[in-house]
Amino acid sequence: MCVATADKRPRSIPVVQVLRTTALTNACADHSDQRVVYLEHVVVRISISHPRRGDLQIHLISPSGTKSQLLAKRGKLKEWSLILYGTAEHPYRTFSSHQSRSRMLELSVPEQEPLKAEGPPPQAETPEEEEEYTGVCHPECGDKGCDGPSADQCLNCVHFSLGNSKTNRKCVSECPLGYFGDTAARRCRRCHKGCETCTGRSPTQCLSCRRGFYHHQETNTCVTLCPAGLYADESQRLCLRCHPSCQKCVDEPEKCTVCKEGFSLARGSCIPDCEPGTYFDSELIRCGECHHTCRTCVGPSREECIHCAKSFHFQDWKCVPACGEGFYPEEMPGLPHKVCRRCDENCLSCEGSSRNCSRCKAGFTQLGTSCITNHTCSNADETFCEMVKSNRLCERKLFIQFCCRTCLLAG
Repeated sequence: MCVATADKRPRSIPVVQVLRTTALTNACADHSDQRVVYLEHVVVRISISHPRRGDLQIHLISPSGTKSQLLAKRGKLKEWSLILYGTAEHPYRTFSSHQSRSRMLELSVPEQEPLKAEGPPPQAETPEEEEEYTGVCHPECGDKGCDGPSADQCLNCVHFSLGNSKTNRKCVSECPLGYFGDTAARRCRRCHKGCETCTGRSPTQCLSCRRGFYHHQETNTCVTLCPAGLYADESQRLCLRCHPSCQKCVDEPEKCTVCKEGFSLARGSCIPDCEPGTYFDSELIRCGECHHTCRTCVGPSREECIHCAKSFHFQDWKCVPACGEGFYPEEMPGLPHKVCRRCDENCLSCEGSSRNCSRCKAGFTQLGTSCITNHTCSNADETFCEMVKSNRLCERKLFIQFCCRTCLLAG
């Protein structure tokens, strides 16, 4: 569509004269998708303020000279005739000078004297007698008959009347979707907005819903969003109840998004908040007892502890009364129990730290809190041993392989 620039200059139309204006356009030649090659249809928008609308005429003349009339001059009443018959008095009365000089047409009919007709009385027109339909009525027509063979020509209905005088009322055996049958009035009445089928006009009398609505079966209403505790079933267009533990859910009853009080959300399910010393049994759907060594757990066995009971330590996924050989107990921030940590590889047992050995494994000798190898060195001279001792390399466990025992025995 090519739109020309509007001429918004205000101009006046002289009385009994013509105002001409010319519109020039390049036919949108600068825009290939709007360029006009052949002129077929022109729309002109004109804003005119004029006291005598009927005197206006508007014409559109094309470049080739074709003249099209957009607005024609309105016609005038040139002659008006009044013909009176049978007047008994003079029809005009002149008012006194102090009242008015205008003349008034007055038609009076004496009560005693009937009107006298100058010409012959017109013959009374007898209405044509309507032709009565005598054919077979539609099966839905009632006992009052019909004016024709179709369902919209019945005078009354056997079952229900659908529509009104504006929409061509007709008789039907059952009401269509969106209507319900009023048996007392034998009429199809419209359901409440959103209802596809219903038993009455009330919003709580819906049986099924239109597209875009869901049927709330507990209230018999049609809603666009299902309330909390129910989810929208797209296939049935119903609001169905969530699992009792769910406050909100989607797609299916047990696909919870929010849980009720006393439940926690775990992988789309709401599980009970079990007391300490118990766990949730998903098969029995109840809380079960933990092993006596567990404070909290995920199952009944001793290998399923999360936190240990009082006076127990956590080692290898179990709660034990004391750490095993080669382990020592250590406090862990945030945990109510100690965790068993492994001692240094040369220690048989240790206390407080992995390097604080209390007993050594076979083949090692205890030097302070460290366990050093038992073999002797042939190349450990006095200077070397002095360096080892002065730097306390054996105690620092940096070079325990450098003849610690040999230097120790050498004094």
